[in-house]
Amino acid sequence: MDDNSMANHKETEQALRFIRQQTTNQPVLGLILGSGLSALAEMVENPIHIETHDIPGYPSSTVLGHKGRLVFGTIAGKQVVFVQGRLHVYEGHDVHASTFPVRLMAALGVQKLIVTNAAGGIHPSFKPGTLMWITDHINWTYRNPRIGSPGGSIARDQITGSLYDGAWLKQARKLASHAGIATENGTYLWTLGPSYETKAEIKAFKLLGADAVGMSTVPEVIEAHAAGMKILGLSTITNFAAGLSDDHLNHEEVLEVGQRVRVDLERLVLELIKNA
Repeated sequence: MDDNSMANHKETEQALRFIRQQTTNQPVLGLILGSGLSALAEMVENPIHIETHDIPGYPSSTVLGHKGRLVFGTIAGKQVVFVQGRLHVYEGHDVHASTFPVRLMAALGVQKLIVTNAAGGIHPSFKPGTLMWITDHINWTYRNPRIGSPGGSIARDQITGSLYDGAWLKQARKLASHAGIATENGTYLWTLGPSYETKAEIKAFKLLGADAVGMSTVPEVIEAHAAGMKILGLSTITNFAAGLSDDHLNHEEVLEVGQRVRVDLERLVLELIKNA
């Protein structure tokens, strides 16, 4: 193990020891909450809140709508942990640091991960408020959090299929249908940000097969896959991507749409956890 790998392992162990001093919860399922979706953590019963700035080695989140804390508790009798305040590379974190929460969840014993995000809709029928299951992604940044990780070789990290669990996705679509919640399937494209995309970029992304675009999620999914987690991805389409409407893109709109779909999201997440 090289010096960087030893430092990363030490940071995770220090964070784990600190958390174990606050709670003995053994979460088997984790959720990372995207912009405007932090309120989903209010579903947790008997919550224990740990501010991330108190956790040794945990990078800080600076984005509006991201609180920066972990919420432990139970939902439907299952122990869970919510990440309120995901980390973005555009905040100044390197891509490896941005996935610190995933490595910490793996150390805590999390086996299944639900990643949510706010995204711009590229598919013409994906209007603001659409819920889109992520079936695959495009890493437009070409950055990989596994570079420099222990054993992070092509042989170890080769992807032979989708990183998103097909069986879990099939179950999730059935649960949504039974609950009367409309959902779509699509491919998510990750850009570095923090700026929104140009009209020309959106045209290019559409040709590449992207249905939605955003500034997160992909590094977390790559890290979680390497840790052996089953992964389910869900995007809330909060706006039309650049050039697809006459509206000016802004973060306030992202947060507002997140609040608007909160009821359906809470119902859906509750069903996912019950049946996980």
